Amino acid sequence: MSDDQSYELLGFDNVLLPVGDLGEAVGFYERAGFAVAFRFDEGGIALLKVGGETPGILLRVEDGLGRRPPAWPSPRLWLEVPDARVAARELAAAGIALLDEVFSVATGWTVEIADPWGNILGFADYTKRPELSRRS
Repeated sequence: MSDDQSYELLGFDNVLLPVGDLGEAVGFYERAGFAVAFRFDEGGIALLKVGGETPGILLRVEDGLGRRPPAWPSPRLWLEVPDARVAARELAAAGIALLDEVFSVATGWTVEIADPWGNILGFADYTKRPELSRRS
């Protein structure tokens, strides 16, 4: 790269989450409300849609990856939802354990879940700061 050029961060591509079993992972995430954009079992991957964006969550089978109890020290991926309290009720109704109760954050409310391999996802809203929401 020459001195007059620099790289620029344009946005997210995909977020990769390691899983131990693709079928089980897809089932878990479908119960959590995700739609599958595509699934390639021979390659051990499936892409989950996130809103209307092209990038998504890429589930990738990692050989030998065992189950990890929540909350294993893990990065957290938070996704925006209209109302985290509604999301919490729907996740619980789908049989998905919440890591904790819905909790307050500066912009609204958040609830977190963990998949069987310890990947932690949060569902956050902007009910306290609606002007920052994607729907404002």
